[in-house]
Amino acid sequence: MTAFAATAALLLAGCSGGSDTSSDGRVTLEFQSLAWQKESVDANRQLVKEWNAQHPDIQVTYVQGSWDSVHDQLLTSFEGGEAPDIIHDASDDLADFAYGGYLADLRDYLPSRLKSDIPQRSWETATFGEGVYGVPFLQEPRVLIANATWLKKSGVRIPTPDAPWTWDEFRRITKELSGQGKYGVAWPLKEPVSATLNLSLSTGGLLFHRGGDDKVTIRFDAADAVMPRTVHDQVNVDGSASDATLGMGGSDTLPGFFAGKYAMVPLGFSYRQQIAQQAPKGFDWQVLPAPAGADGLTQGVSPQTLSIAEDSPHKKEAAQFIDFLLQPRNMVRLARGDWMLPTGTQALKDPALHTAKNDWATGTALASHLRSAPAQSVRGYPEWKDKVATPAFQEYYSGAIGLAELRTRLVDDGNLVLARYQR
Repeated sequence: MTAFAATAALLLAGCSGGSDTSSDGRVTLEFQSLAWQKESVDANRQLVKEWNAQHPDIQVTYVQGSWDSVHDQLLTSFEGGEAPDIIHDASDDLADFAYGGYLADLRDYLPSRLKSDIPQRSWETATFGEGVYGVPFLQEPRVLIANATWLKKSGVRIPTPDAPWTWDEFRRITKELSGQGKYGVAWPLKEPVSATLNLSLSTGGLLFHRGGDDKVTIRFDAADAVMPRTVHDQVNVDGSASDATLGMGGSDTLPGFFAGKYAMVPLGFSYRQQIAQQAPKGFDWQVLPAPAGADGLTQGVSPQTLSIAEDSPHKKEAAQFIDFLLQPRNMVRLARGDWMLPTGTQALKDPALHTAKNDWATGTALASHLRSAPAQSVRGYPEWKDKVATPAFQEYYSGAIGLAELRTRLVDDGNLVLARYQR
C-alpha cells in the first residue's frame, strides 16, 4: 500500500460513525448501553435480540459502556466521529453535549405515543434551549431504607407517601432512635451536592435562579437551608447521625446498617437490589419516603436517557429502535432490571411495580413528585460542583464551617464560576 493510500484509509476509518449500511441496504446501528447489573444487562441484550429478529433490515449491535467513564468516552467518540448511534446516559450529563451540537434534537423523530406517554416534567430534564436531546426513561427517588424491626420496637410513627415525616419530625425521631453507640440515621455523603439539591426541592429550595436575561444566579435562601441544616444538626448537635459515614458512598454504609448500627440510611431506590441480595437472613427492612417540606414530597431527579448522535446518518431508524425499547411492557422490563421506576405513565401502571414485595409500591407512589434536578441545564454546574459546592458542603456537614460561611462560598464563589459561562 502506498503512503497516500494508507493515509486515506486512516482518514476514512477515523470518520466512520457508529452506523453502517450494507450493499443490500441493511442498516446496522450501534446502541451503547450503560446497564451493569446482570438483570439489567440481560434485559437490554434480550430486547436487542427481539428487535433484530423482527427487523432484518435494521440491525442493532449492542455495545457495553460504563458509567464510570461515559462522559470522557463520549466526548472522545464525538470529536473523533466514532459515536454510537443510540446513546444511553443520564440527563445531568447531556447539557454540554446538547449545547455542543453532538446530540440530535429529537422533536421531529419521536412518535406521538412516546411524547404523550412520558410526562412533561420528565421531558424537562432533557430539554436544553428549545431542543429535546434525550428520552428520559428510568428514574429513582431518594428514599429512607429502614431497619423495620428497630422502628417497630421503638413505637415511632411510620411514615407513608400519604403521611410522610416533616424534616423537623425526621430530626426528632432520629434523635429518639439514637444512643449507646447506635444512630438514627447514616448519611452517605461522599458526593453531597446532588443529594442536597434534589432533596431541598421538598422545602422549596431552588438555589439556581434564571432571570429574564436567561442568566442563572445562585441564591441561598431560607428554603435552601432546611435540608443541609437538618443533616448538620443531626451530626454535630444531636449525635443522631454518624460523622464517620459522611465520606462514604451508599454501599459503604450497608454493613453497618445490617449490623444494627444505623436505623435508617437515605439511598437511591435502586439500592433495594443490593439490600435484598446482601441482607443477613431474617433482617427485616422497609422503604420509607424521604421527609417532606413546604412543597411536599417533591424532589429532583436526573433520569437515565436515550439519545441519538447528531452525526448518525440513520436518525429515523435509531428513533424507531428507541420507540421499541420504550414500549410500556419493555420499559417495565428495563425498570425491573435496574430496580428503578419507569417514566412512562402506562408502564407505571403495571401491577409488577405496585407490589408490597421489596416495597415497589412505595417507590411508585413517589413518581408523580419527581422533578427536574435544580442544576439540570445550568452551564458551569460541573465546575461549580467540583470546585465550590462539594468542599463547602463537606466542611459544613462535618462541622468545620457554619451556615453563614457555607452561604458565602456557595453564592459568592459560585456566581463567579457561573459568570464565566454566561458572558
